[in-house]
Amino acid sequence: MLPSDFEIIDDRFKACVRITARLERLYEGCRWAEGPAYFPAGRYLVWSDIPNDRMLRWDEATGTTGVFRQPAGYTNGHTIDRQGRLVSCEHGNRRVTRTEHDGSITVIADRYEGKRFNSPNDVVVKSDGSIWFTDPAYGIDTDYEGHKAESEIGACHVYRVDPATGQCRIVADDFVRPNGLAFSLDERRLYISDTGTSTSSDGPPHMRVFDVSSDGKLVDGRLFATCTAGPFDGFRLDDTGRIWTSASDGVHCYEPDGTLIGKVLVPERVANVVFGGPKRNRLFICATTSLYAVLLPVNGAKTF
Repeated sequence: MLPSDFEIIDDRFKACVRITARLERLYEGCRWAEGPAYFPAGRYLVWSDIPNDRMLRWDEATGTTGVFRQPAGYTNGHTIDRQGRLVSCEHGNRRVTRTEHDGSITVIADRYEGKRFNSPNDVVVKSDGSIWFTDPAYGIDTDYEGHKAESEIGACHVYRVDPATGQCRIVADDFVRPNGLAFSLDERRLYISDTGTSTSSDGPPHMRVFDVSSDGKLVDGRLFATCTAGPFDGFRLDDTGRIWTSASDGVHCYEPDGTLIGKVLVPERVANVVFGGPKRNRLFICATTSLYAVLLPVNGAKTF
């Protein structure tokens, strides 16, 4: 019998967990933990504590946590590019940046057609070097996760930054609050969550999937799944294409056909996840005040 850390909904989930595994709390003391990114070369994890305007660093070898950067521009989502550099969404500075190997910061995008972004939220880097990010308004809604301000763009979109020209263009403009995003294994599809329920009771609590055209456009957007416990936020894929996504009661696991097969139950609302560890089979979970992890018999998708 499986422990209470997991919920089996479909028999396919039984191969994704082990009865001896336990959910571990690695750190507590955040106000809203978000955006984990794992660096295999250094065996450490970086994540955001948005309201406290800091980035934290957990060391896998020692199990210790320290401040990576503070102030941090009220960073939210992070990812690692193909050169092993940290790419970050900054609520406070309303921009997407890259931390170079020498620690300097490069601004990737901070405006669209001369207007400042709302508050870039989550980001992924495609194998061709293009950078894709979401831009809801959480960082300008109040002073809690950024700086309260009016939206200059007037809407919440999904953007793509061209790797050759640096040009930023809108690739999806029909979201209420676009949030987490991730490519399919072959990068022919892009999954994007909408956390519209955070601002309206009838807002969308779902995830959509788009086809990615050869010229970098999103086409044929369609519903992938509707969250059964709050809205989806951030998510990542394993190397078979299953989606492991945040939800209010834990991490939900979906087959590529859109079937919810099981859950990793977490005692706090989950914001985002990432696979890490030497074999990419440790799922790190940012959940409200804490960083958790669970060891799995599946491996995360290799993205760099």
